[in-house]
Amino acid sequence: MTTLAIIGAGKGLGAAVARRFGREGFSVALISRHQGRLDALASDLESDGVQAKGFAADVRDPDSISRALEQATNELGPVEVVQYSPLPQKDFMRPVLETMPDDLKGPVEFSIYGPVAAVHAVVPGMRFLGENKGSILFVNGGSAVKPGRNVTGTSVAFAGQAAYAELLHEVLGEEGIYVGQLIIGGAIVEGDDEKDPDVLAEKLWALHTERDTFRVQVSSD
Repeated sequence: MTTLAIIGAGKGLGAAVARRFGREGFSVALISRHQGRLDALASDLESDGVQAKGFAADVRDPDSISRALEQATNELGPVEVVQYSPLPQKDFMRPVLETMPDDLKGPVEFSIYGPVAAVHAVVPGMRFLGENKGSILFVNGGSAVKPGRNVTGTSVAFAGQAAYAELLHEVLGEEGIYVGQLIIGGAIVEGDDEKDPDVLAEKLWALHTERDTFRVQVSSD
């Protein structure tokens, strides 16, 4: 059995993706800062027949991300798919002329250092699984492709993450490891035809299985 690791797991999109991949036989490693919330979510998923376990880590601490992914591999099985989708902090979103150098430190740690640590933690195992198995999935808001003047930190950091993801798509694709990006404009909305968590989870499953495009965008801000 292989593992889906969700970095930034929560009750909305994270839970929906866990259930979608769980139906296909994946174990699910839930990664975020709060162990208690992870344990509660894992319990809910277990009641739906999904093997899940929480591993606390902070995406702004690359070592903690590496440790969590190592623990997940040891306890649940090799990571075949990793989804990087933590929600940015509100204080990352300042108007452009109010954004000072120190205001960009957190967004860059969050959106660039964290993913780099995650990639280096999972790629060796994905290589071991063989070609056309492993996937690295990035989930971003619309500012990753169209910067917003009032959300400067995320606009700058998401753009950097998008560039990193596209480079990975090119280089790791040569080894049969897929890298893709789902852009979600605006808020995730339950019951919405495009942005319901279950609908978005299906898109992420399609990215992993079809492996034929880098970026899919849903709606716009």
